Amino acid sequence: MLTHAQIWRAVDRLAERHGLTASALAKRAGLDATTFNRSKREAPDGRPRWPSTESIAKILDATRTSIDDFMHLVQSPQGGRRIPLIRLAQAGNGAFFDEAGLPVIGGGWEETFFPDLAEDHAYALEIAGDAFTPLYRDGDIVIVSPTAAVRRGDRVIVRTRRGEVIAKELKRRTARTLELRSLAPGLPDQIVPTADIASVARVLWASQ
Repeated sequence: MLTHAQIWRAVDRLAERHGLTASALAKRAGLDATTFNRSKREAPDGRPRWPSTESIAKILDATRTSIDDFMHLVQSPQGGRRIPLIRLAQAGNGAFFDEAGLPVIGGGWEETFFPDLAEDHAYALEIAGDAFTPLYRDGDIVIVSPTAAVRRGDRVIVRTRRGEVIAKELKRRTARTLELRSLAPGLPDQIVPTADIASVARVLWASQ
């Protein structure tokens, strides 16, 4: 059973993930800035007020958060944990990963702290340079999961067997190919044969 406190805590956590206040999150979603104010979470007589389904849908869309990820925020206890971190350019080095695409913890990996993360095998990539601007900029941190289900429209990090690292949006997936849409304007889509792919990891969060 979901509680009033859990839902509101998840809204606050979602805002924190994106470096926003609850008011700024509401504004980004096209809502009135006071929509998530604490004064609106209870009626004058003390009865709990719940956020509307529409407002939740809008903040998920504005932050590109799936309903599954939001439910993790609802259900996970307060806290966080350290996860492995490397630079994006290093991700092409197969020594950092096992055959399943999971990080091999050891030499070369650093650590970063991330709150409320439910994915056991998630890791962080640090963007260097301007190859992915304007979406990802130099110094941004991207949290990815090599085990999360990947759906059309998800942003993904693809590692090829040749050591190439690709950050794009999943356009279409077949048994033979992965079709990827560029994150940078003006660049063409890319088709990667499945046989050439070492791993595909879904982007869960980025420090934009």
